[in-house]
Amino acid sequence: MALGGKTASWISRLDPAAGPRYLQIVTLIGDAVAAGTLRPGDKLPPQRKLAELLDVDLTTVTRAYAEARQRNLLDAVTGRGSFVSTRKEQSGPPIDLSMNIPPAPKGVRLAELMQRGLAEMLARSSADLLMTYHVGAGSLAERAAGCAWLEPTLGRVEPERLVVAPGAQTALLALLALQAGPGDALLTEPLTYPGLLAAARHRGMRPVSVAADAEGVLPEALDEAARNHGSKLICLTPTIQNPTTVTMPAGRRQEIVRIARARDLTIIEDDPYSLLAGDAPPPFAVLAPERTFHVATLSKVLTPGLRTAFVVVPAGASRDALVSNLRAICVMPAPLMTALATHWIRIGAANDILQGVRREAAERQLLARSILPASARAHPNGLHVWQPLPAHWDRYRLIEAARQEGLGVTPSDAFSAEGRAPDAVRISLGGVPERGRLATALRTLASIMGSDSTADHAIV
Repeated sequence: MALGGKTASWISRLDPAAGPRYLQIVTLIGDAVAAGTLRPGDKLPPQRKLAELLDVDLTTVTRAYAEARQRNLLDAVTGRGSFVSTRKEQSGPPIDLSMNIPPAPKGVRLAELMQRGLAEMLARSSADLLMTYHVGAGSLAERAAGCAWLEPTLGRVEPERLVVAPGAQTALLALLALQAGPGDALLTEPLTYPGLLAAARHRGMRPVSVAADAEGVLPEALDEAARNHGSKLICLTPTIQNPTTVTMPAGRRQEIVRIARARDLTIIEDDPYSLLAGDAPPPFAVLAPERTFHVATLSKVLTPGLRTAFVVVPAGASRDALVSNLRAICVMPAPLMTALATHWIRIGAANDILQGVRREAAERQLLARSILPASARAHPNGLHVWQPLPAHWDRYRLIEAARQEGLGVTPSDAFSAEGRAPDAVRISLGGVPERGRLATALRTLASIMGSDSTADHAIV
């Protein structure tokens, strides 16, 4: 049936490659509300009529309307139909701009990839084998897949240097346990990944911030901190740093390596974003392979649910102690998920997902750049934005004002290694499924930042 007329002016054809159809319908509604095509109080077509217009079954539309009501996009009035909600979002979870996860890639049927991948795996291996204990560094096939995945970043790596871990967080905790003990100082950026800080404090270590500028950690500050604190360990995220989005240039990386060698520092390189960036300088694992543990997770470039990360140990080092620590913490990665990740890498599906995530992240960054203040900092393919606040706002009032509008963002305090934090927030762009809803959230946040911080932002 043709899509025409005033009633269906907001409706467009569904994309067979864009994921579940009911969620695409929710996206259509959300985008139309964000654009003003649908206004509060507007009546939507009856479910059966919309099913005919979109050439889908009635169950799909029923599920879409139910999901839209759950997100407070629609109100249902018994006997009258469904209407665009006149309420601000006051119930349910906030619009999540706090969780750094990759956006769902458009044009990639993740559910179908999972179904087909699992079927192909079961055709080659028994379910019993996939569901039993798998101990050690990972099978040769899994480690070879990890090496192939990291080759664009690290070049050729021998499988003997690679360990498969159940996520980067577990890997970081295992590495800290391997390299340092209670009371030892861990050198890191002034603002860094909260999971690293939690792991360090769990180990009884002292996070010590090393002064940084717009290019990352300062070499002279690193030298001084290593001398003053007697530390032999530094953990850095040199590419699309979390939260500041800084990518350390090649020259600065080489200077850091010079200091690390002079002070005999071991480097833990937390590198979740290089494959997204696509333009990063050589990593520490290439510049100083003899002293760098390189941690690369699939959670930020594919999907968190795989719970798979790859750790490359320094050249010439044994991986046995790391494997032992990982086993003590988490026994093993989930074999089913690791096998699926290995299969996707082998057949090229993982790269398809990566390219889809990169494209969607780039589109969301363009959207954010068009809405947020010019002071916002980001990488063109990154998952988040670092937003320094205007002088008339402090982060605590901003977080509260955003919360009252149903928005969740992350304050700088969460990233502070030593308790000092600027008035800034991290805005994550991947957790909101629909771009239209993301645009609405960003406009609301920009409006709050542009307003008087003493104004009352309570929902009425």
